[in-house]
Amino acid sequence: MMRTPRSYLFVPGIMPERFAKATGSGADAIILDLEDAVGPGAKSEARDHVVAWFGRGGRGLVRVNAADTPWFQDDLAALSRCDISAVMVPKATPDSLSAVAEKLPGRALIGLIETAEGLAALRRSATCPGVSRLAFGNLDFSADTRIPGTGPVLDPARFEIVLASRLAGLVPPVDGVTTELRDGGVLAEEVARSRRLGFGAKLCIHPAQVAFTNDGFTPSEGEVAWARRVLSALSAADGSVVQVDGKMVDKPLIDRARQVLADTGRGPP
Repeated sequence: MMRTPRSYLFVPGIMPERFAKATGSGADAIILDLEDAVGPGAKSEARDHVVAWFGRGGRGLVRVNAADTPWFQDDLAALSRCDISAVMVPKATPDSLSAVAEKLPGRALIGLIETAEGLAALRRSATCPGVSRLAFGNLDFSADTRIPGTGPVLDPARFEIVLASRLAGLVPPVDGVTTELRDGGVLAEEVARSRRLGFGAKLCIHPAQVAFTNDGFTPSEGEVAWARRVLSALSAADGSVVQVDGKMVDKPLIDRARQVLADTGRGPP
């Protein structure tokens, strides 16, 4: 079973020597970045490196420049010649997502919600053609909305992204980056909080963050064992009311048990 990505690792498009290393980092997906990680004078060179990478059979997705920049159309023109399956759209709005879908038909789009405008139009963006997942650009969102901080203070926005994803039938969204690189405990706690909020993945800015992210979004052995007990008891009960661990099991818990096993890529018992 193909696992829905839990970790997305950014790689600067201007550093082609890191592309192959990123694919071996353990990240479920890599994002070749043409936007924030590339200065204005290096946009064309970075674009050439990314096109060459895909020409050699490389894999990954690409974050293009925003629709209101002078590099947006050139990015789309270059990627139209590449065999890529997904594009991350920054400052996502219905208009920018539609523009990418028109120029790059058939590619899956990840809408990066990182402005007040993007959040206000969130539910329309989630249903735009081609959109497969939403992601939260917490750093840019904090700057755009003038809200100090990028953690729990932005959880109301996170909730809206989770809700919009569910209403649109999308997979759980991707939470934004953690800037702490050295303290794994900080990252582990942020991943755990993201998962509790309903996110299914996280953006990473360093390979050292990947393992913590993958572990945090993978159900624990205890969760898996509970899910198996629930579904085994349900099967044995043949439709009758059933108790597991001293608790009544109803449909929400059964659905949760099935989702836990789906998140691990394991089938029912």
